[in-house]
Amino acid sequence: MARDGRGRQHVRMRERLKLLLQPLNLSGVLTWAAVMLAMRGETGGLSGARLGALLAFLAAFLLLDQPGVGRRLRDALLWLQLLLALAMIHLAPRTGTAPVLLVVVAAQLAMTWRPLHALLVMLAANGVFGLLMVRAGHDAAWFMVAIYSGFQAFAALIGHYARSAENARDRLALVNADLLATRALLADSARDAERLRVARELHDVAGHKLTAMKLNLRALATDPVLAGRPQVRLSEQLASELLEDIRNVVQALRDSRGLDLETALRALAAPLPQLRMQLHIDDDAVIRDPQLAETVLRIVQEAMTNAARHAGAATIRVDLRREGTHLFLRIADDGQAPALLREGNGLAGIRERVDGAGGELRIGRGVAGNLELTVEFPS
Repeated sequence: MARDGRGRQHVRMRERLKLLLQPLNLSGVLTWAAVMLAMRGETGGLSGARLGALLAFLAAFLLLDQPGVGRRLRDALLWLQLLLALAMIHLAPRTGTAPVLLVVVAAQLAMTWRPLHALLVMLAANGVFGLLMVRAGHDAAWFMVAIYSGFQAFAALIGHYARSAENARDRLALVNADLLATRALLADSARDAERLRVARELHDVAGHKLTAMKLNLRALATDPVLAGRPQVRLSEQLASELLEDIRNVVQALRDSRGLDLETALRALAAPLPQLRMQLHIDDDAVIRDPQLAETVLRIVQEAMTNAARHAGAATIRVDLRREGTHLFLRIADDGQAPALLREGNGLAGIRERVDGAGGELRIGRGVAGNLELTVEFPS
């Protein structure tokens, strides 16, 4: 267990290092380091207030992209960086290097918020920037604001297009995973249909003819001329054994283990590296109906999307079990659900699918404030 714990810690450290070394994050850290070095050579140097504001800015910058950071915390960190950047301009208005931090904030806002919201916030921030420059007696205060606004616009466009590319890549990966999962179910369904067809052919054709042969051999055995011949009795015995073997083969072909739902579900989770799936399917929780399997697949898919997009979850647990004549699907993440649960498009779509399958959906919050879905299907 200790070895597993150390292994998980190493994995987390590698993931955090990988996030830090991403091009945009690395450029942000290098920009921050350049501002700090430039501040050391300016009037007043790195005073306690300036160093504290710079370190707080860096901490908020690094925390922003860490796994498990929800939307509210991300917004709070962005506001904190914006205020710290303005505080640095207030603390060192004559240096000309502190406004560079606003360029970093502009890029992050463009990557996180809607373009209009980011634009309005940066316009207000630049207004405060200009007032601080005027108050400090800068000769060309608004000219400096105009120059840095151009840098901010350039950084914001880069951030916006980088996030658009990431979103397009994620959507493509989700579509590909959806196709792979659907293909897995279709292939399983086709194999089941082929087994059933072969079983019917054996039962209806070979079984029928062997039964007729067995009856004819039994009739020959009653003939006084052939009754004493061992070949007739042996042929009748072989026909009976072959008929029994075919019946066993037919039964084995009809005894399907159900659709391979596990492979399809894991294919769905593959393109979401930030969300780890813990999947458990009981041995007796067999689904043979392709439509029901498709319903379960889509419910889990929507739950995973909600957990990754809205709840900021890192892990989602999916359990499928059978109790009597009913199947139970339970889905729980480790994110934070709102105190007042409202059914948006995702949860409404899940409810519609459950109702279409004749099931019952229960939505609630766990002890840790996470979202829990329980679906009961009639078997």
